[in-house]
Amino acid sequence: MHWTNEEKSLFQAFKTLKNEGEIASFCRDLMTSAEIKEFSKRWRIAQLLAEKKMSYIEIAKEVKTSTTTVTRVNEWLNNGKNGYKTALSRIKKK
Repeated sequence: MHWTNEEKSLFQAFKTLKNEGEIASFCRDLMTSAEIKEFSKRWRIAQLLAEKKMSYIEIAKEVKTSTTTVTRVNEWLNNGKNGYKTALSRIKKK
């Protein structure tokens, strides 16, 4: 994917943040509470999909979202740019 200079600048801004508090503050300034909640749901879905213990319907009920969203996250998890997989593997190592 070709990123614009604005998008690259955003990614660089994330790289400058040193801890969870700084990241949380930056995200809150950047996004609405609803947007943060939606991104958090996607992340939780990715975690549950990686565990391979629940069906799409069970995950949708647990996270309070649609099975369409679960399907979309699964597609990104398995056929995306490996962002989810990278983060999941690094968290697992801790």
